[in-house]
Amino acid sequence: MPGSVPPSSPTAAVDATPKSPVAASGPAHVLRVTLLMAGSCLPILGAVLIAPVLPKMQDHFASVPGAKALVPLALTVPALALALLAPFAGVFVDRLGRKRLLIVPTLLYAVFGTAPLWLDSLGAIIASRALVGVAEAAIMTCCTTLIGDYYSGRRRVKYLALQTMCASASATVFFVLGGAAGSAGWRVPFWVYAVSLVLAPLMASSLPSPATEATVTEAPVTEARRPFPWRQSGGICALTFFGAMVFYTVPVEMSYLLDDLGVENSGVIGLATAIASAATVGGAIAFARLKRSPDPMLPTALGVCALGFGVMFLAGSAPLLVVGAVINCVGTGMLLPALLTSAMSRLAFEDRGRGTGLWMAAFFGGEFVCPLVLLAGEAAVGSLASAVGALGLAAAMVAAGLWAVRRRVGAADPRPLPEQLV
Repeated sequence: MPGSVPPSSPTAAVDATPKSPVAASGPAHVLRVTLLMAGSCLPILGAVLIAPVLPKMQDHFASVPGAKALVPLALTVPALALALLAPFAGVFVDRLGRKRLLIVPTLLYAVFGTAPLWLDSLGAIIASRALVGVAEAAIMTCCTTLIGDYYSGRRRVKYLALQTMCASASATVFFVLGGAAGSAGWRVPFWVYAVSLVLAPLMASSLPSPATEATVTEAPVTEARRPFPWRQSGGICALTFFGAMVFYTVPVEMSYLLDDLGVENSGVIGLATAIASAATVGGAIAFARLKRSPDPMLPTALGVCALGFGVMFLAGSAPLLVVGAVINCVGTGMLLPALLTSAMSRLAFEDRGRGTGLWMAAFFGGEFVCPLVLLAGEAAVGSLASAVGALGLAAAMVAAGLWAVRRRVGAADPRPLPEQLV
């Protein structure tokens, strides 16, 4: 899942590079960054690993009433739990301590994640998946907060941006892994969740407690307490909710679309989805290289997404479907960092915690409703491909609306992008 990016309005805070409270080089630094990035990838593992085996799960639970709607929820219900808890996670992180709240949920992630290996009830499996989302909310919040605690200035921007790119890149690996493991049975991919049992001890021994480190003060608080900018955040969060549905359509529905075209092999489905997911990373890299502020990029990104959906709607073969998915994922790769940087640049430092929680709630809430919206669309228009085409039309309309607003405002957005990683 993506980490937050510090607000870029006060450019001096980004340009300056204060001394980080922990060493920013050496083996300990490399291990620390690796663990934080690995922890940040766990919500992505929860979101995409079992996507290639959803059709097999559907067949296994075919006799369960409502299985057609319930099986996709096994993939996305962690996002619902994360979305509901994200606005409150920062409070618990501050009260209980970052490190403690990271280690325990990382251990529980393995317990809840592997539970479907021995559960026979679809309802129980979905409940265990919801508990995975509870653990993910704590893990994601802690990893992002610890990056902010350990690093400052340009280093903080660099590692928060790296967090986003690692999460996107890991999706490609997890699609392939889930598809390959799923060839041996739909339960097999759930073993992968046990990886957190390796991460938790390393985190406990290698991540310093921020409470014992020097506190880095980014800006003195001299003004009276002011209200949270709900109006500014509300618009971008609403757009993020819609953008999350666009973002997760290919990961959630690709296996069903391929199945409709006669592709039933889980390994092939996983590979095809991984190819599309790799395009997401390419889109994110392209966004980082383009020296453009985030808001003007939003109509372009949504337009590319809409084009990809259009190709997927018209596709009569698996190769053409993959081409459309790749086009779409190039757009989503640009869309996610554009939404994130646009949201964070609207927030002052004092508002960033709540603002990040609201943004995460909007994003993962959109992920959760994505399969439900497409299921309703399928019932309305007759096929899943047509529902995807309808979502593409909606994305094109939103892109046109954003473009019209930008034209009417006519003002250049001064907010810069995060520092490039290369």
